[in-house]
Amino acid sequence: MLQMKEVSKVFRTATVETRALRALSLEVDEGQFVAITGPSGSGKTTFLNIAGLLEEFSSGTYMLDGVNVANLDDRARSRLRNEKIGFVFQGFNLIPDLNLFDNVDVPLRYRGMTSGDRRKRIEAALDRVGLAKRMRHFPAELSGGQQQRVAIARAIAGDPKLLLADEPTGNLDSEMAREVMNLLEELNSQGTVLVIVTHDPAIASRAPRNVHIVDGVAADVERKPAAGATTTAS
Repeated sequence: MLQMKEVSKVFRTATVETRALRALSLEVDEGQFVAITGPSGSGKTTFLNIAGLLEEFSSGTYMLDGVNVANLDDRARSRLRNEKIGFVFQGFNLIPDLNLFDNVDVPLRYRGMTSGDRRKRIEAALDRVGLAKRMRHFPAELSGGQQQRVAIARAIAGDPKLLLADEPTGNLDSEMAREVMNLLEELNSQGTVLVIVTHDPAIASRAPRNVHIVDGVAADVERKPAAGATTTAS
């Protein structure tokens, strides 16, 4: 599903050169749940941004679902991102002036779907996260856990093959965090590839595979057997 080989990212200013990733190699196969850990400044967020096609890399190779990302122009990258990837962020990133239905609708509007098709997807996604009855409510009327579930509904409404989550429980209390993780694990069990960046050891421990990034280099630190899945990383 995701294959990076010796991917590097260098940020340059007039006087400073910073290497965020250093020849990072990583493969994530269909159906996997991977937790990405590492200290602050280690390159985790840069990795996630590159994996999500939000940021370009300086060198190396990145294949997403068999597509060589480096060969794509901006429009093709945007289309691939919209069709293949869902994002869940720590800060929810919901639009306060839109109700839940319209928040989930935002990324679907770029897919060229009819309003009827979008409605079916939105209602199904909100039902999947247990909020179908509140689709006309606004984000401010929800708890933090409910807002994160809306963010997950928005991410999965487009039926992505890869779900990227950046500290998805970072703003939640322990009970809400468990609810969100249970939902993400359920999505993974149904076939969605799940990659979570986290500082929380309890969250990382729930993933069958942990990949630790230090100084822009990735290495597996834990792998539990996963039925029907094989992986490699370096």
